[in-house]
Amino acid sequence: MHFRDSNYCQEMPGGDSGETEENLMNSKKDSERSDRRNPKLMPDNLKMAMLERTNRTVKARALRELRRRWLRCCCVAWLGIAFACPSVGAQQASQTVAADETPQKPQAAEVDREISGRTLPRNFLQDQKDIWLFPVQLGKGRHWVPTIAITGVTGALIDADAHDTPYFRRTQRFEGFNDVFSGRNTSLGMAIVPAAFLVVGHFRHDSYAEHTALLAGEAYADSAIVDIVMKMSTRRLRPSDIAPNGDFSGTFFSSHKNFSGTSTSFPSGHAAAAFSIATVFAHRYRRHRWVPWVAYGAAGAISFSRVTTQAHFPSDVFLGAALGFTITKFTVLRPR
Repeated sequence: MHFRDSNYCQEMPGGDSGETEENLMNSKKDSERSDRRNPKLMPDNLKMAMLERTNRTVKARALRELRRRWLRCCCVAWLGIAFACPSVGAQQASQTVAADETPQKPQAAEVDREISGRTLPRNFLQDQKDIWLFPVQLGKGRHWVPTIAITGVTGALIDADAHDTPYFRRTQRFEGFNDVFSGRNTSLGMAIVPAAFLVVGHFRHDSYAEHTALLAGEAYADSAIVDIVMKMSTRRLRPSDIAPNGDFSGTFFSSHKNFSGTSTSFPSGHAAAAFSIATVFAHRYRRHRWVPWVAYGAAGAISFSRVTTQAHFPSDVFLGAALGFTITKFTVLRPR
């Protein structure tokens, strides 16, 4: 039966009009979905947003893969060094013993103090005594030249911090470098190196490698105590604590992050730790010419990353590196 009156069709319950409107709505939604799937039908701004999101995702995956590869390569390299360097140390020790057995004119021999897990606390306390009594040495007229040099360079860098730090805030050149040399990665690397020497030396019955690892731990602890005391005293803001257009001068005694002040900026604990550990390995394996280059090169890269990641000012890094080197060279490794 055919109905020519449209009003009759609309008034009938369950008529075809409601179904027709619903079908039209569904067709419209399907058309919108197909438009989204078809790049040619998308608006330009939507296509640009999706392309940018895709690029960010691809870049993030590439950076994560780069970090994983870097960590794997570093672990393999550190384990290789841990296996290779002990043999060099053993050869060096045998040469030292042979030289001692040959008759020669009596002279002041450099004898290292006893190094073991049992004597480590005693050695650490002796180190701290020497460190905090350093002003007494200055009073006797000793070590004035390096002290004045380090103080002068640090002061000049503090004056320049307000001018050079904003550059590292604005630039994006070091994004890949910062992802690889992040705070977590560098901390992990500095912990793995002495631990690898300790474990490999233990299983290979190589006391020289074990002693090197213990000295690295002792040097790190000595520099960490000085670093914490200075941080608590100066309470300097980190560059990351300052607004992008903020004032990078007048940063001392301004941090209120926590009561202790240990998470402040001056000096850099990473730089102090890196150069403490590097100085031990560079000294103990100095017969291998490449070891000091690798050790100090890695310490320099770690220290520089603290500036590019906006964790520290350049003056923080310089003083931390100077403290790590001098404490290790003239206290931990000083012949007793």
